[in-house]
Amino acid sequence: MTCFLNERERDKNISRSTTNDQSSLITDSRKVKRAPNSITQPEISSSSSSTVCYLTLALSFVSLSLSLSLDPPLMGFPSNGTSASDKPLKFLIYGRTGWIGGLLGKLCEAQGIDYAYGSGRLENRTSLEADLSTVRPTHVFNAAGVTGRPNVDWCESHKVETIRTNVVGTLTLADVCREKGLILINYATGCIFEYDQIHPLGSGIGFKEEDVPNFIGSFYSKTKAMVEDLLKNYENVCTLRVRMPISSDLSNPRNFITKITRYEKVVNIPNSMTILDELLPISIEMAKRNLTGIWNFTNPGVVSHNEILEMYRDYIDPNFVWKNFTLEEQAKVIIAPRSNNELDTTKLKKEFPELLPIKESLIKYVFKPNQKTSAV
Repeated sequence: MTCFLNERERDKNISRSTTNDQSSLITDSRKVKRAPNSITQPEISSSSSSTVCYLTLALSFVSLSLSLSLDPPLMGFPSNGTSASDKPLKFLIYGRTGWIGGLLGKLCEAQGIDYAYGSGRLENRTSLEADLSTVRPTHVFNAAGVTGRPNVDWCESHKVETIRTNVVGTLTLADVCREKGLILINYATGCIFEYDQIHPLGSGIGFKEEDVPNFIGSFYSKTKAMVEDLLKNYENVCTLRVRMPISSDLSNPRNFITKITRYEKVVNIPNSMTILDELLPISIEMAKRNLTGIWNFTNPGVVSHNEILEMYRDYIDPNFVWKNFTLEEQAKVIIAPRSNNELDTTKLKKEFPELLPIKESLIKYVFKPNQKTSAV
């Protein structure tokens, strides 16, 4: 308890020392009407000035948070890669109504791990502190975030809501967890890269964890790249770069396979993807090992849209047909560009040698369990 009290006292001193520098920002922010907590409620204003106000508040928070993150880790904080203590595991999960959050709860039940879902909103520090005080978890998982419905194009016209959750909310949760000496497993995205001259399509050269994001074509990806860069300063955070998630539940509308089987036309580009049935249990094991830092959280290798749809036809529906179109044609029917890339999974594969290549994982975890044909 002493270290936490000292941390809070240091927070107060830092806050006082930055008052003069931040005074103009604070004065301006008090003039802004408080936005509603729920991201599903109508926004007060969708103008660019509203977005600027939230960015100003976010940057003000970040200025203080980064000052704190430069301090040494709190006493008792588990070092990266150390095995969990004898203390029974208890997970606090954010994202109860989301796809990944729901699956995490089921995995905990299957493994006999005590868990609870957080009730606080990510951008509300007081409510997060109340959750931690009530649950007293050993680890925190963040599967909450704004991806947009039905897709990331939604974020282009809801920038304030996207900033509030993906940037302000995620940073607040990371900061609260650090203050309490807790590791945060943060499900992020790998859709912050695109093929380039150094990592050309079809080369097998993937983007590594230390590479700087080169894709900000969508506002969603822009916020994710921003927060990932800031989270590097938090030694208690494990950032998992998820891409085009797939699961054995082919009825789920968030499933990448379900999406492309319902599209009128699809592009055909090899990409790194995440098979949740295989990788979500690995994320729980990463928590047990107290792993932190950035991880490319996909299966090794790439698979194209057509290759997936061919598997779908062979295993699920022999009468299934589809049409392709080019990126140029796709651009005419979407608002924001999409990320296409290959991530280097050397780091993850070294830690978990049993991890299957993407095509093998697709067959084992997705298509075999759902097989309806006898042709394969």
